[in-house]
Amino acid sequence: MAEVISILNQKGGCGKTTTAVNLSAALALLGKKVLVIDMDPQANATTAFGVEKNEENSVYRVLTGEQTVGEAIVSTEISQLDLLPSHISLSGAEIELSKDIGFPFILKESMDGLLDDYDYVLLDVPPSLGILTINALVAADSVIIPIQAEFYALEGMADLLDAMKLVESRLNSPSPIKGILITLYDSRTRLGRDVYQNVKQYFGDTEYIFKTTIPRNVKLAEAPSHGKPCIIYDDECIGTEAYNDLAKEFLSLNESDGEGNK
Repeated sequence: MAEVISILNQKGGCGKTTTAVNLSAALALLGKKVLVIDMDPQANATTAFGVEKNEENSVYRVLTGEQTVGEAIVSTEISQLDLLPSHISLSGAEIELSKDIGFPFILKESMDGLLDDYDYVLLDVPPSLGILTINALVAADSVIIPIQAEFYALEGMADLLDAMKLVESRLNSPSPIKGILITLYDSRTRLGRDVYQNVKQYFGDTEYIFKTTIPRNVKLAEAPSHGKPCIIYDDECIGTEAYNDLAKEFLSLNESDGEGNK
């Protein structure tokens, strides 16, 4: 059965979508069967895979009961990697979903019967703590939190952790942190090094911090405009190297935790 992982941070610009797209691609190229669910109304992950944004196949229709996950999933150019696309219509879903007393469980229940088809399901979560994020947390087995190596990187982190604890306690749905990922990192700058140390001090020994860091890299920024993960767009750039290393560290971590190939 697949492990479901939310890529989560309520701050924008920290590399959530870049991580969801490129980590999933790297895992697929290592032989894992992966599904990405684009939970963000901006649909940037959908664009990054070169998939047209339309309502015909979308997570919006799944959440509103108009379509099953199996019907909405589309293939990507990577044979082991599928996508459940998003669409701007998802921005209005929170109002519709809030009318359902069981709204926190809609995504989780929609994936019933699907998880045996994949090794990993990665959720690209919007930068908010609203209903879509709650659904992603309830559906997830674990969470990866990207944190950019920039000033104010840890601002709002307490609110995020409190929201995760609230979901766990009130909905009886724990989503432990799988790892903290440092993004937009430049070891040559004092700011980058200082933020990295601040993250280590903030979390101490309570959470796993990935040894792999994701650098600033123009190819990572260019790739979505070409409708490709960076790993496909430029397989030799430092961004691709970093996400390949992250995928290997991720799999090694799963194996050490006894959570390998499910």
